[in-house]
Parts: sequence; structure tokens; C-alpha cells
Amino acid sequence: MSHPTRDELNARAVAKLAEIGDAGASLKPKERMAIPSQDMPAQDPDVRRNNTSEVATGYTEAQALLEAQRCLRCKNQPCVQGCPVAINIRDFVTAIADGDFQSAVNTIKQTSLLPAICGRVCPQETQCQAECTLGKSLKDPMQSVAIGRLERFVADWERERGTISVPEVKPATGKKVGVIGSGPAGLVVAADVRREGHEVTVFEAFHKFGGVMLYGIPEFRLPKEIVRREVETLKAMGVNLVPNFVVGRTRKLMDLLEKDGFDALFVGTGAGLPNFMNIEGENLVGVFSANEYLTRANLMRAYEKGRAATPIAHSRKVAVLGGGNVAMDAARTALRLGAEEVHLIYRRTEKEMPARVEEVEHAKEEGVQFHMLQNAKRILGDEHGLVTSIECLRYELGEPDASGRRRPVEVKGSEFEFEVDTVIVAIGNTSNPLIKQTTPGLETTKWGTLVADDNGQTTIPRVFAGGDIVLGAATVILAMGQGRRAAASINQLLAGE
Repeated sequence: MSHPTRDELNARAVAKLAEIGDAGASLKPKERMAIPSQDMPAQDPDVRRNNTSEVATGYTEAQALLEAQRCLRCKNQPCVQGCPVAINIRDFVTAIADGDFQSAVNTIKQTSLLPAICGRVCPQETQCQAECTLGKSLKDPMQSVAIGRLERFVADWERERGTISVPEVKPATGKKVGVIGSGPAGLVVAADVRREGHEVTVFEAFHKFGGVMLYGIPEFRLPKEIVRREVETLKAMGVNLVPNFVVGRTRKLMDLLEKDGFDALFVGTGAGLPNFMNIEGENLVGVFSANEYLTRANLMRAYEKGRAATPIAHSRKVAVLGGGNVAMDAARTALRLGAEEVHLIYRRTEKEMPARVEEVEHAKEEGVQFHMLQNAKRILGDEHGLVTSIECLRYELGEPDASGRRRPVEVKGSEFEFEVDTVIVAIGNTSNPLIKQTTPGLETTKWGTLVADDNGQTTIPRVFAGGDIVLGAATVILAMGQGRRAAASINQLLAGE
């Protein structure tokens, strides 16, 4: 499938802008609805499957200006209701349409400190863009204003000019707050609490900061330099960053409160414990959790063959089990690591897949082979314990289950087998039980997530939590929303003292 080049997309946008002329601000709703949505420029599939550079290359200025003109500028702003951190979407998009990119960035940063990240990886199509009046008027959610792409555009515009501002910090209060985990929830809490003048220390188990944004999301979707720059902003604010610190091992949670003088703690340790299928053969050599596979590739840079400190075995035929964004990331990473064939196996149909539509399309374009209504029954190996093939069952859809999706029902006697040398299990993660095991009184759910109220307060006073450790495996922006609410609670608690 051939796609227009970046230059071709830009030329079309320039021509349409010239047609609109100076009438942009006074366009009627019907005229805005007639403006075509702007496709995202991207690397050619045959090229990008052989590199780790970012696939989507970002809007040109002309595209951003034109896409922003599509916004109907609704008074009630339904899009904001779909945003977990309640960005003032109408005003930032209007600022882009007016060519005032700095004002657009400033508007976003009133409620979100990570626009370059959220603009890339958040599922806007099921959040803000799902509520967009334009998409509903056109009866096509894919025709909504491209809010995420516009957010990314102005965030990149600011970064490329070297004008990223450091949030102002109030005078020191003498209060200390510890943040455990440097994923999206933890970074938001660190920034929001530090702004109020409290001393903040972030404890990270890995040797680098960024959490799932660093180890879980591939370079071709989220360049690590962007995450690094966000962490640098925290440093510039005076946040202390401590790597290689495993709370529950290096130091117990309650010791931080009772012995080290912290006035409040936020737990944002994510959902890093992979789920397995508990089928025959999962202990064979060549079976990975998607978590391990992506961590080796992303954090340890296994794609740098011959240079990586933690290499990864070369695979020829790969099976990826699952249908979410992590499964797409693993499948597309396997291609870039040199696999000849990558097969994605999912027990429902594409319609029920939780992965973003864009990620599914990118995976298909790059050559990932999709096998719907199938699932692994067992993994087979040779006398050396190496994976040789996978046996699958066929499924059909039954009645909807608790998730609202039709339940997959196995077709008896439909077993079949095909050759693979690597299997990547991408069926979700749960929370690491370490903090719970080492912290008496910290209540968890039956799924192992921490119990916390709407303000992030756990069952232990002064201990707050948010992100995947509370939600289960969710999204960057949902984690940020929880972090924002927990930070507000911490600031309110400390202000009252």
C-alpha cells in the first residue's frame, strides 16, 4: 500500500490554506466540516521495518494549521470530558489555528507536563477524540479533530527550538515527599508536588528514569530522547532522582516514612509482573514475556547488534500471543530485530482488539501476519528444550462477557500446529507484590492492585498511590490523571500542617 509522502501531504495543506486565506477565524461550522482531515506523515513501511526510527514523523506546520481549522470551537467542549487530565483543548487548538504555537503549549501545560509523550502514545480515539463534536457530526470518529497529533506538533515545536520552560517552584516548605517509580504517574506527582515548594525524591528500581515509557514503549513509537528531556525538566526543578532503588528490598516503604523523615509517599510502581497462559511448554527456551522482550529491546537496546550489553537471541519465526498495544509493540519489534516472519495470534476478531487502530494498521503494513479467532494450546520443543512449534485451537465468538466483548469459545477438535522458534506472551501484566509483601496494612484487591480512593489515598495514612499499580495495566494519560489527583491530595495534606 503506497502512502503520500510528507512533501505531498504538506503541499496539499499549503494549497488548502491558500484557498481559505484570511477567512480562517470567521469560517462557519459547515465550512470547517468540509476541510479534509490531515493524514499523519510516516516512514515507508518497507523502510521502517528495518530501522528503529520513529514511524510517524509528525505534522508539518501547514498541516497543523489546517487541521486546527477543523475544530468547531464548541462552547461546551465535550472533548475535555474525554481527557483524563482535562486539557483545555478548544483553546490550545484555536491558538494553533491562529499560529500562536507557544500559547498552545502553555495552555496544554496548565494541566499536562508531558505533551510530547501523550501526543504520541495516548489513545485519543477512545478518549478526547471520541467525544469530538466534529467526529459525531460526520458520523465517523476517525474524522474527529486530530487532537493528539496537534498536541504532539506544538510540543515538538517547543522542544526543537530549545525553549522548554521549567515550571516555577514556590519557596521551600521544609516538607519531604517520596515518589516510588518514575513512570507517568510518578513524574506528574513529582512535578506537581515540587511546584508547591516541597522537597521531592523519586526512587526508581531501574538505572534509568521513565518507567514504562522507557522500557515498555519502543523507540519507533516514542523516542527515548523525549522521555529523557522530560526527566531533565524535573531535575531542573530540583527533584532528587535516585536510581537502582527497589522499595521493599533496598528500603521498606514504612522506613521511608518512620525513619527517613518523609512526610508523604506516592507509590507508582506500575504493573510490571507479566501474566502467562499456564500452558504446556511455556518454560522452553525461546518463550518470552512481552515485558522481558521489550525491556531487553528498549532499555537494554538489544537492537544494537554487537554492541548491546544485554543481547537477545535471533529469531526466524515468531508467534506473538495477544491483541493489545503491547502485543503490537512486541510483534513490530521482532521484525526490527530481524525475524523473517511474525505471526500475531488473537482469540477474538480484529473488532474486539484493544490495540489502537493506528498500531494495528502499522503492524499490518510492516508485514505482521494476523491470525484471528485462534489461540495457543501448547508450545512444543526439541530434545534441547528449544521451541520448535506451537499448537493452536480455533475459536468462534459467543455471547458478550464482563468486558462487553463477545466471549471466545473454542472449536473442539480444531487443533493445528505450525513452526516457530520464538513465542512472545503479551496477555497483560499485574502488579509486583513486593511492596505489599513488605508493608503490613497496605490493602490490595484480588488482582494484586493497591486499594486507593478517588484522591489516591491508600489504607495507610500519608501513603498515596496511582497509575497501573491501582488501575492494572492502563494508559499513560490515565496514570497521569491519577497522579494529578494524588498530588493535589498530598499538597492539601501538607498545606494543612
